[in-house]
Amino acid sequence: MVEGLRYRDDAAHEEPAVTLDAFLDQSNATAVRLESDEDARKLLPFLDRLALIEVAFPAFRDGRGYSAGRILREAGYTGELRAAGDVLVDQILPMRRCGFDAFAPDRPLDPAAVERALGRYSNVYQQAADGRAPAWKLRHG
Repeated sequence: MVEGLRYRDDAAHEEPAVTLDAFLDQSNATAVRLESDEDARKLLPFLDRLALIEVAFPAFRDGRGYSAGRILREAGYTGELRAAGDVLVDQILPMRRCGFDAFAPDRPLDPAAVERALGRYSNVYQQAADGRAPAWKLRHG
């Protein structure tokens, strides 16, 4: 994983992630990989024992992983949530808002560009898994 693209204080989880099917068939894995066409809700009964959920982003235009991230975070998942694949700088902020806290992009990203993207907007316009209050709520309570 690229240094600087992990936003957690704990140690990185190094166990290889197993496929969803393999995870559902075994009892000892603590890391699982969701492909973009797989349902994150299948993991909900197991969130307390998972240290890592890696969500595949096979193409930058495939946004199904955003929903998976938000579903998992809103269900109470607190482990590492890693976006892996065709991850671009301009996607990091919305991915963070959906609950992703680690990134494994196919191609290296400039850490300075990532930090600029994360700091670009002081307000948000909708609620998300990150808990930030949207601008309308700040204005109108």
